[in-house]
This record gives sequence, structure tokens and C-alpha cells, in this order.
Amino acid sequence: MSPTLSPSAPASFPTPAQPLTPDAAKKRMLIIVNPYATTVSDRLKNLVVYALQSRYEVHAVDTEASEHAIEIGRDASHGEYDIVVAFGGDGTLNEVANGLAGTEVPVSVLPGGSTNVVARTLGIPNDVVDATEHLIALADDFRPRKIDLGRINGRHFVFACGMGLDATVVRRVDAHPRMKARGGQWYFTWAAISGFYRQYLRNSVRMATELEGTRLEGITTILQNSDPFTYFGRRPVRVCEGAAFDNGTLSLAVLRRATQRDMPTVAGRVLGTGERTRPASHRQIDHAEGVTEALVHSIDLDADGAPRRFPVQVDGDYIGDFAELRASIDPRALTIVA
Repeated sequence: MSPTLSPSAPASFPTPAQPLTPDAAKKRMLIIVNPYATTVSDRLKNLVVYALQSRYEVHAVDTEASEHAIEIGRDASHGEYDIVVAFGGDGTLNEVANGLAGTEVPVSVLPGGSTNVVARTLGIPNDVVDATEHLIALADDFRPRKIDLGRINGRHFVFACGMGLDATVVRRVDAHPRMKARGGQWYFTWAAISGFYRQYLRNSVRMATELEGTRLEGITTILQNSDPFTYFGRRPVRVCEGAAFDNGTLSLAVLRRATQRDMPTVAGRVLGTGERTRPASHRQIDHAEGVTEALVHSIDLDADGAPRRFPVQVDGDYIGDFAELRASIDPRALTIVA
């Protein structure tokens, strides 16, 4: 898609840099754009493309539905592009990663979501103008590296997967995108509090997490492939310990129960700092590091005797309700430029 802009860009956006060698071939870039992401607009997309065209041969494609970015990513896996950029939130990057997992095509990120966990974790600026300048600076010095991807029931995740309370929050927030865009972290907070009181205080689904030789029971299970789990504004939210993009394992935390007495101290720890506020040391949280495989399944039954289902989110997007999930790690599955 070609930009429809005048020759000059606003002063607030990076002025296109000149190639180091004017006649040098430009790297081919595909930008997969989620037009519904929190901060993305047609005007912003066109400005990004305009700025990047000085160093790259740019093609931009909008996603049209859920999981469309997976298809676009798969189509881009045959070597037509030197880099594929996910322009949107963490959910957009998740889909791009699912399309390009196991290939040598490098992936990067332009932050367009409300939180942008992966971009920030990788050291990519959280402001799209700064992130565009960052990509321009990388054009002549690509240094791709491999990162691990988590997997549940065949679906990859980049930084985290949650089952239970946090997925309930994501499901509610995803159902009201306008409120998500307006309220940001405070709307997430409201969704967490209301979801806890409406569902988890009285009628939470209990699940068992089976590791090698260990069984952990609770009402929420979180798997992390990197740290932090998310951000509350500028503050990192930390749940699991020992999680990293390149250590070949996952870290896991299980919240045993949901009570009014426990939740303030749990919330205080995930938002706190220091040894004494580590969530993994909370008496109602079980924790495991070095996980390569896990089975999570419901241990509650509904009125018909079938296992009750629990909500699941991957990388901040709700993907449905499940009664059983198998989790694993795919080491060095995604190529990243950051």
C-alpha cells in the first residue's frame, strides 16, 4: 500500500533519513497493521510508511479480522521480505509470530496497543515515533536473534498465557474496545475488581496444573515466557520468576484460592518491588521455574457432569474457554530484530 501524503511530513514525526549508499538496494519490509489497535489510525500508518521508505521498500497490509495476521504472516514466510513488522498491540504480534514461527524471517514491532509488553521488554521505544526512528536506525545494522515461544494446544504465545481470573479480565476488556482505549489501565483495574466479585469470589472454576511429578490446584494459572507479565502504566507487573525469552523454559504460577483477605496482598505484591514483595513467596501462590511441559485441566463439573470450562488469554487476547490445555516451549522458534 502506497502512502497518500504530501512531500513533507509534520515536524513531530521523524524526517526520512537518507540511505548511507544512495544506490544501495533497500531491505524489503512488510508492515502488518491492525487498524483497530488502540493508537493506530490511517494517518499514523501513512506517516510511518512515509518515514520508513527512505531505508526500506515498504508494503503495508491491514488486517481485516481476528487471526488474519496469522495468514498474512504465513504468506510472508517464503522469503519475499527481509523483515515483517507487527504494527498494533501484543495481540497483533502474537498472530504475526504464529504465522512466522519456525522460519528465518525476522520480526519486529511498532507499538500501537494500550500496553505493548513485548516491545517494551525487547527495548523497543513505546512511542511509535521513537520506534519508527529506531527501525530506520536498524536498517543498515540488522542483528537478528532467536527467542523462544510458548505453546498451548498448538497456539504460540510470545510473553504470557493466563487461565482463570486474568483471562476473565481480558475477556471483559476485549468486549469493550472503546472503553479499553479511553480508560487504559484503569479500565483493566475495574474489570479485574468487578470480575473478581461477580465470578471468582463465589463461583470460580478450579483447575489442576500437572507438572512432572507435581500437581498444583487453584483458580488461576499463569505461564510466562518473559518478564514482566505486563505493565500498569510505567510500572512492571511481575508474577513469575526465572522467565526469559531465551532460556528454553517457561515459568508458572498458580493462585490457590480467591478470597477478599488474600487479594489485596496478592495485588500489592505483583505491583511491588523488593525481596519481601515477591509474588512467588505469597502463601496462596505456588510457583515453578524451568517448565518445559504442563497439563492444565478443570477439576470442577457442571450440572450435566461435564468439566466446567475456564477462560484463556494469550499475549493479552482472549481466545476462548477450555476444559483442558497442554502447554510446552518451542526454543528459538522466532527470529527477532529489536
